[in-house]
This record gives sequence, structure tokens and C-alpha cells, in this order.
Amino acid sequence: MNKKNQGYRIYFVLMLILLGFAIIMSFLQKQKTYYTKEQLLNDIDAGSVTEILIEPNAENGTGVLKVTFAGGNEKQLYVTDVTEIESLLEEKDIPVYIGDIPRENWFLSYVLPVLVILIIGVFLFVMFTSQPSANSQSSKMMNFGKSRARMFTGSENKVTLKDVAGLKEEKEELDEIVEFLKNPGKFLQVGARIPKGVLLEGPPGTGKTLLAKAIAGEASVPFFSISGSDFVEMFVGVGASRVRDLFVDAKKNAPCIVFIDEIDAVARRRGTGMGGGHDEREQTLNQLLVEMDGFAENSGIIVLAATNRVDILDPAILRPGRFDRKVAIGVPDVGGREEILSVHAKNKPLGDDVNLKDIAQTTAGFTGADLENLLNEAAIIAAKEDRKYLVQEDIKRSFIKVGIGTEKKSRIISDKEKKITAYHEAGHAILFHVLPEVGPVYTVSIIPTGLGAAGYTMPLPEKDEMFHTKTEMLEEIMVSLGGRIAEDIIFGDITTGASSDIKKATKMARRMVTRYGMSKNIGVICYEDDDDEVFIGRDLAHAKSHSEEVASEIDKEVKAIVDECYEKAENIIKENINVLHSCAELLMQKEKITREEFEALFA
Repeated sequence: MNKKNQGYRIYFVLMLILLGFAIIMSFLQKQKTYYTKEQLLNDIDAGSVTEILIEPNAENGTGVLKVTFAGGNEKQLYVTDVTEIESLLEEKDIPVYIGDIPRENWFLSYVLPVLVILIIGVFLFVMFTSQPSANSQSSKMMNFGKSRARMFTGSENKVTLKDVAGLKEEKEELDEIVEFLKNPGKFLQVGARIPKGVLLEGPPGTGKTLLAKAIAGEASVPFFSISGSDFVEMFVGVGASRVRDLFVDAKKNAPCIVFIDEIDAVARRRGTGMGGGHDEREQTLNQLLVEMDGFAENSGIIVLAATNRVDILDPAILRPGRFDRKVAIGVPDVGGREEILSVHAKNKPLGDDVNLKDIAQTTAGFTGADLENLLNEAAIIAAKEDRKYLVQEDIKRSFIKVGIGTEKKSRIISDKEKKITAYHEAGHAILFHVLPEVGPVYTVSIIPTGLGAAGYTMPLPEKDEMFHTKTEMLEEIMVSLGGRIAEDIIFGDITTGASSDIKKATKMARRMVTRYGMSKNIGVICYEDDDDEVFIGRDLAHAKSHSEEVASEIDKEVKAIVDECYEKAENIIKENINVLHSCAELLMQKEKITREEFEALFA
């Protein structure tokens, strides 16, 4: 047994040495100060620059500047036009040297990662193959009802609130919990009770899980993480047993945080659906309700939960005493998006033409996950083109890829279909440009995409909006109908290409009538209720919220709204028939046009 332990120690020490070496080398490689073109010009004017080494790339005219200062310090700058920089430095009489771009270290990039993976694989193989298997089956059965939560200690969790960007008010609201975990006596002496539970609700990708990790890392307390689906099993009583075991472990490590991700998997409204009233999921929920606020005291345990379906949760778990606070985490505004982009751009070398503020303004509606994916796609594009840094064009291309889909330029399309698509997209674009509450146009294309569309017209939201006006919704219906109208005007025939546009227009018109009370004939009454859906927490049999006569009136009102928008949109397109032809011809020639090229047609 001692020989086995000694062998394990050798493998473990060797693995730690290689990992430490890899971490140190990667850390040294990343110690490059981000330096901008404006800062370089200021330093040249101040006379602090002594010499500059230019490492050009002969293929595309870009390069890397290594700037040396009077004190011996060095900084690095990526530039997109080496010739412009050289002429500028000649005017300033700065010594310039030309060198080669340093090549990638093949050992650190290829050999070392393979060695580390091999060592880890050998270590894990030896560990697992040396374990006794006599009682393995019985041990699995004994641990079947144990909690599957993973515990992170204060030293293991390195995420803090500084790593969370774009959620200023949410972090301030949760900072009280961190303060209680650090100094509970401050609150107890005035009779205050810290919230037992905090529910983080919001759309997917807004940072709910990251915020929970940051709270635990900030407070430096044990952090139990588990998903709602980990409680529920096919065997009766297992979920409730895991809940009990989770809180037993939490009590031993109090004060601590218990985080349940996607809690809607286990905390749905009871007594619904077709499975009866006493099933495994409801038994698990009952045990969770008792543990959060029952006869037994769970002092020092704070339950954090995250969900994007708060409407289907059981009312018993939402009451004060269980989840005392509900923190809404929404889509970030323009300032929050800029902060999030700055966080995700830290490890990505950016060219001098990249402007994160402009990117934040053009990505209205993007969540934190969307912004991270946007920069990641841009980095992939830069890597495919053998560039060591990102430029603005990479981000524009990734914006199209994320928003619309990958363009299929190799797909063969007949001239007839191309012409129909060109007029269809031109009809959308004209309405985006003319109508004041929508648009402006960002890109118009007749290149097919991976989403099955023959082309696309992408608008550019220039501001964040908390709500939509009736005028704006009517104009969006008009824009949706623009493609069908242009087909009918030019060809005297219509296609199936406008099916998704018609569906979108009809859905919006029906919501205006049944949900938002924007109909004169129907009145300010809500006839649509999301809670009536069977499979999100209501019984199969439920009464309609309106009569058949009202349903008929709703259909008539929806048709009237769509017909009126169709007529107005048709008149606008006929008034701009010359622009329609010009835009279609330009699209036939170039396949894709920008905002500047499209707006020039109106001049």
C-alpha cells in the first residue's frame, strides 16, 4: 500500500510541476499592456518615445509596433496600416527599425499541452484501475440518495463581484448578503433577519449563475452548487432524500450558500398536469419547502436559485420566509454592454480600429452570453485569416453570423429567384428607412443563410427601449409586409418566401388586440393569458376567457389592423418605386449592400 501511495505521489508531483510551468509561461506571454494609437501619438508629442521597432506583415500591410520609452519600458501596438505609421514617424524624427513578426513558440503551443494531457491521463488511468471493485456496486446503491451538490470552498472560488459587468444595481442589492455572511453580528444586534432565499430571475444568458458564484467568492464561504434536475429520479423518494442530505451538509458548513440552478425543474406548481398529485417531483418540492422554512432552523444558510420561468413556480416557494427577495436580471443597457465587452476583450488582442462603444450601441438586445459569443466568433474569423489580432471588420462579420446565420455563398440560385429576392428585400429596406419608429437599415443581402432564408434585411437599433408604442408596432407590421407587397407590385404574383413575415405580422396584431388593449372596437381588455397553457403549470381542463362572439370580433379586428398596415405600406413603396428598382438592381450586382450604399439611393 505504501508503494502504491508513493507511485501516486510521483505522478501527482510531476503533474503539478508541468501545470505550474504551463501556467507561468502562459502568464508571462499575456503580460502585454494594451496600448492604443492615441496614446502613442500623445507619447510622441511628449518626447518620451526613443525608438520604435516595426514588425510588418507583407501580405496585408498590417503590423506590430514595439515602442521603447526613455526609461527603457516597452509597449506593443497592433496597427492596420504600416505605411501610414512609417510616414508619421518620419515626420516626428523617431528612430524606426524594421524587423520580422515573431513566430509562435511551437513547444508551448503544441508539445507542452500534449504532455500535460498525457500525464493527467496516465495519472487518472492508474488511479481508477487501482481502485478495489469488490464493494463498488453496493457503495453505489448506498450513495444513491446522497446529494449531488458540488461544494466550492472560499479558496477554490476565485470569481468575485468585480468579474461581473453590466449588473450594477443587481450587485448592490446582493451586496447586503455578502455583508451578512462576513459580519452577521452587525445585523443581529438590531433585530434584522437576513433573507433566507434569493431568487434570480431573467432571460437566459444574462449572468444569473455567474452572479451567484461571485457572491460566494466575495463572501469567501462554502458554496454548494446543484441543478434542479439533479434531485429528480425515476425512483420514488430519491429526490427528497437528496434534498435532506444537501441541507445536512450545508448545516455542517454554515455559514454557506446553496445555489440551485434551473429551480423550475423541481419547483413547478403542484397539482397540475396529467400525472396525478403525488409524484416524485412534488415529493421533492415538499421536502425543499420544509428545509427552507420549517420547524428546523437553518441559520447561516442562504439559498440562491436561478430560473427564467418564474411564472410556473409554486406559490409556496415564492413567499417571504423562503425566497424573500426576487432579483430581476434583465438584458443589459448600452453602458452595461460596453462593460461586458471590455471584460470579454481582455484576453483578445484588438486592432486600433476596434471601438467597443460603437459595438455596444449596435448590439441592442444582446445578453452577456450573446456578447461573449460575438467576440468569440470574431476571434475565430481572425484566426482563420492568420491574423494575431481582431479588427472591426471581424466583429461586423460575426454580427451578421450571430444575428442572421452563416451565409451560403456557394449555393446556386437562378436569376429569377435572385430577382424576386432582391425586390422582396428592397421592399423591407424601404419601409425600414422611411418609417420613423423602426430601422435604420444596417445591411441588405440576397445571399442565402443557414436559417433557410433566401436573403435578409438587418435593421440597426440605435437605442434601448423599455416598451413599444402602438405606432412602432404598427410600423413593424408594415415592414413585415413590405416584401410581399414588393413582389405583388413588380411581378403581379406572390411567393411562399413571405410566410414567416406574415406569421410575425399576424402574431403582433393579435397581441395588440388581445394582450395590450390597442383596439378601439374590442376595448382595453386582456383576452390572452399565458397561464392557460396546459404544460407549464395549469390543469388540462380550463374555461375560455371569452365567448365565441368575442373571438369572432378579435379575428375581425386583427384582420382590419393587418389590412390597414398593408394598404399604408403599399402606398409608401409605390411612392418610392424608383428606389425599389435601384435597390433591386444594386443587390443583383453586389448581392450585399451597406447602410451607406442604401441611403445613397434616396439622394
